[in-house]
Amino acid sequence: MIYIVISLAVLLVLVYFIITGQEVFGSEAKGERLIKMQRSRYYKNKQFQNISYTPALAEGYSMPKVMFNFLFDKKDPHLKPLSRIPSIHTDLKSLPKDQDVFIWLGHSSYYIQTDGISFLIDPVLSSYGSPFKFFNKAFPGADVFKPEDIPAIDYLVITHDHYDHLDYPTVKAIKNRVGKVILPLGVGAHLERWGYAPQQLIEEEWETEVDLKNEIKIIFTPARHFSGRKMRRNATLWTSYVLNTPTKKLFLGGDSGYDTHFKKIGETYGPFDYAIIENGQYNEAWKYIHALPEDVIQASIDVKARNIIPVHSSKFALALHSWNEPLKKVTSLAESKNLSVVIPMIGQPVDLNTAEHHFEKWWEFE
Repeated sequence: MIYIVISLAVLLVLVYFIITGQEVFGSEAKGERLIKMQRSRYYKNKQFQNISYTPALAEGYSMPKVMFNFLFDKKDPHLKPLSRIPSIHTDLKSLPKDQDVFIWLGHSSYYIQTDGISFLIDPVLSSYGSPFKFFNKAFPGADVFKPEDIPAIDYLVITHDHYDHLDYPTVKAIKNRVGKVILPLGVGAHLERWGYAPQQLIEEEWETEVDLKNEIKIIFTPARHFSGRKMRRNATLWTSYVLNTPTKKLFLGGDSGYDTHFKKIGETYGPFDYAIIENGQYNEAWKYIHALPEDVIQASIDVKARNIIPVHSSKFALALHSWNEPLKKVTSLAESKNLSVVIPMIGQPVDLNTAEHHFEKWWEFE
C-alpha cells in the first residue's frame, strides 16, 4: 500500500512539473534578476511583501468555505451577460499620433496615447483569461480586440503576472511591435522566456522613477495585491504606476485592495487628471487584495483624481457578483459624492483633453 501512495505522489509531482513547464507559465527569476529582487526592501523570506499585513482571505473566511460557495452556491442569473455586450471596434492603427486618447480593451486592458507616445497596459486579447483555453472565457462582445489589432507600441506596461493581466498569447504575438516593456521586479523572466530581449525590459520596484521618451516619466508605486503564475506565492512584484507627461498626470492603479498607499500617492504625486482603477471581480472574502466599489471611490478621493476610469470588469466572470454590478455600484457611489466617473464602452475612445465626458450607461442594456 505504501508503494502505491508513493507512486501516486511521484506521479502527481511529475504531472505538475510537466504542466507548469509549458511556456504559458513563464519562468522563475534567477541570476542577476534574482539578486536584484533580493536586494529590494520589499522582498523578505523569499517573497515580496505588501506594505500592510495582507491575508489572502478576510477574517471569517476560509479557503474551503470560499471554494464551496463558488462550486455549490446558487449563481447570480446575471453572472454573465445574457446577450452580447455593446462594444466598438476602433481601428487603433489609424489613430492620429497627435491624438491624446484612452481606449478600454476590456477587463484591465487599455491603450493610452498621449504626448505622441503610445502605451498598452495589461493586454489580454486572447479569448480567455487563464493558462488554459477552456477556462475563464471572455463574454461575447467584450472580445472584439485581438493581438493583430495592436499597432506598433512605444511601451508595453504590465502591472503584475496574473493570467488576466499578463496574457501569454497576446504578449507573444505582439513582440515585434513593442519598443520597451515596463514591468515590476521578477516579471521580466516570463518575457525573456517568450522571446523579449533583456535590453527591452524596464524592470523595477516601488518608488523607482524612470525617464521615458518625449519628457514623460513613469513612477513605480505600491499596490496591495499578490502575484505568481505557479504555486509559489509572491515570487514576483505587483505594482501601480504614476504616468507624468508634459500635459497631464495619470494614475494606473493595477490590482489592489484599499490601503494607505493611495493617500500617500495622492499627496506625493497628485492631483491626477485621470485615475484608472480596478473595480470588479471583488468579494468580501478577498477585499484586502481586490477593492470593493466603495473602496474604489475612497481610493480615487485619496489620490485626488479629477476623473475616475474604472476597469477590471465586463469581460470575465472571476467573482460571484453580476457582470455589471461593479459599474452600477461605482457610478451610484460617485454620483452621491459628485465625482466624475468615465465609463466608455469597450473600444470607445475617451478624449484625454476634454474637461467633461458624457457616455451612455451602456451596461444597463439588460
